[in-house]
Amino acid sequence: MERKQPFVVEVTRGDLVESRHRCIAAVVDSRGAVVEGWGDLETEIYPRSAIKPLQAIPLVESGAAEAFEIGGREIAMASASHLSEPYHVDLVRHWLGRIGLAAGDLECGAHMPRHDAAAADVIRAGIAPDAAFNNCSGKHTGFLTTARHLGETPAGYSTPDHPVQRRLAAVLSEMGGAELAATARGVDGCGIPVLGMPVRAMAHALARMADPAGLAPARAAACRRIFEAMTENPEYVRGNGGFDTVAMRAGAGRFATKTGAEGVHAGIVPDLGLGIALKIEDGAARASDVAVTAILAHLGAVDEAARVALAPYFNLPIANAAGATVGHVRVADGWLD
Repeated sequence: MERKQPFVVEVTRGDLVESRHRCIAAVVDSRGAVVEGWGDLETEIYPRSAIKPLQAIPLVESGAAEAFEIGGREIAMASASHLSEPYHVDLVRHWLGRIGLAAGDLECGAHMPRHDAAAADVIRAGIAPDAAFNNCSGKHTGFLTTARHLGETPAGYSTPDHPVQRRLAAVLSEMGGAELAATARGVDGCGIPVLGMPVRAMAHALARMADPAGLAPARAAACRRIFEAMTENPEYVRGNGGFDTVAMRAGAGRFATKTGAEGVHAGIVPDLGLGIALKIEDGAARASDVAVTAILAHLGAVDEAARVALAPYFNLPIANAAGATVGHVRVADGWLD
């Protein structure tokens, strides 16, 4: 396939294009073939939270989810960057109790809810958020559940040498068809190791979730279960008003999306057997939501009903302090052709 330049998401204000965000993106099938690509697809990025569906695989594949009677909501939370609404925090606390642990065993740190109303409630109540409020607390609880099931020491599960993290690194390498032992290393916002991964390899890993027929039976079943949990419980993947929740509700089971920090976004499209990975070069989240929406539509994954539900993300309004629309975020004309 002929390589294209990164496509452009532009930000308008009145008559002027005020800003431009460049997007590297790959659409790959389960064999690793690039179906569509924009920019250098071997660019190494940190996938951040966009790969949480992949990081949830050991929870299901190991038998931990079955052993602890983990349901769809918990599996969705293991794949989530939730907004710390009360139902998110409550589910994490109940789940931790089921495995004999508590919020103090989470190594992700604490922060205020990312949902405005939930944050206001916390402030009014005088609550000091603990680690259950962290938007990665579901993922971390999934890590602890797997460790418990496999007889591993829970403490230190976020460190690179712990079996939990070694297992995750192996899953990413195997699913993406790329050796990641020598790629860049860093620390994610929630404290776990983050591995450099080429954009193409990330899309390949997501494509194998979309079309897991070639995987070992336990892993294939895990991939299908995670996709099902995300699309059936999208409010547990993000939360009220969050893009991924809106998108998956609109998709009605046809695709899953997952945002990550610094302008990374993922898509899983089983009907087409495709995975989508994209990175906004300057890290702008306002551009990644628009970009993944446009790519899904470009691929034909968005039907008319979904297009109506996702209409704001094809031409995302920018409002001033008085609430008036003064501009838009959109893919520049011709860049996805």
